[in-house]
Amino acid sequence: MCHSVSDPRRLPTVKNNSLLKGDGSPGSVREIPRRLSREQIFVLISAASINFSSMMCYSILGPFFPTEAEKKGVSNTVTGMIFGCYALFDLLASLVFGKYLVHIGAKFMFVAGLLVSGGVTILFGVLDQVPEGPVFIAMCFLVRITDAVSFSAAITASSSILAKAFPNNVATVLGCLEIFSGLGLVLGPPLGGFLYQSFGYEVPFIFLGCIVLLMVPLNMCILPNYESDPGKHSFWKLITLPKVALISFVITSLSSCFGFLDPTLSLFVLEKFNLPAGYVGLVFLGLALSYAISSPLVGLLSDKVPRLRKWLLVFGSLITAGCYMLLGPAPVLHIKSQLWLLVLILVINGISVGMSSIPTFLEVLSCA
Repeated sequence: MCHSVSDPRRLPTVKNNSLLKGDGSPGSVREIPRRLSREQIFVLISAASINFSSMMCYSILGPFFPTEAEKKGVSNTVTGMIFGCYALFDLLASLVFGKYLVHIGAKFMFVAGLLVSGGVTILFGVLDQVPEGPVFIAMCFLVRITDAVSFSAAITASSSILAKAFPNNVATVLGCLEIFSGLGLVLGPPLGGFLYQSFGYEVPFIFLGCIVLLMVPLNMCILPNYESDPGKHSFWKLITLPKVALISFVITSLSSCFGFLDPTLSLFVLEKFNLPAGYVGLVFLGLALSYAISSPLVGLLSDKVPRLRKWLLVFGSLITAGCYMLLGPAPVLHIKSQLWLLVLILVINGISVGMSSIPTFLEVLSCA
């Protein structure tokens, strides 16, 4: 979720009127076409490619990297920091890219982000050749941070382009595109786990990096050029609005829920249920698949029935909290940990996170 396009920090990249009105003139509302234009289809393909590849790059480490890091003498705390630095630098970089998107250009930022990310993903695959200890840790941080910054550029540009191309259907479009985020989360862990189990540490990253690099010429050809208009107000003025601050807290909490599982869930499953690395990836499948399937429905409801958004946020957050109590389960509940229960809770958690996260973009957009 740290890359989720429902992030409010990316809103100042496009002129507010153009987001809400369609052509930017006061009081005008663009009619929603019954059929998508060719340009809109190309935008959807480009956005889907970045959602899919970014989530695969984010999630592929889960099943095997904590184990590999242990072999290199890295503690669980430092492993968690290697995972967490991705989200931190994604946040910081998107603030910078959002500010300078008008000067850089959305298409160039999108394509350049993909190109750099593909290269550093392949580079991550050769880190097993690096000596253990501080050198290995430093290289992991460096490559992971570069990957976060590059994908932040691409997704910030993608959010701006989507808001320009679909001003009246933002939540529906974002909900549908979350299918591809979910697919990336679905395919990343099991694919990474099985490639690691079959061919070793290098192959999962080389394979994925090549896929990302192949998307570069595709997007250079099909992605339309959109001019980004400078925002009239600052990001800080937006974020200090009480409603936006509350929604930002919700997004931060949900992203933390996903991030919490990355360094811990695979080790827990390996120790508790003695599953091989390939099957550990399948455990992640329950969370990602349910999120991918439920997101389009939540996006459609958010667009068609605006009054439901706050209830989706409230009940989604409550259910997510309950899921994390049962995930272990918490010792105070005195429930025995079982694999089927773990997978069931992950499935429910995927749906609840979708309920909480998808409506946030449109809510912050209305505030802007």
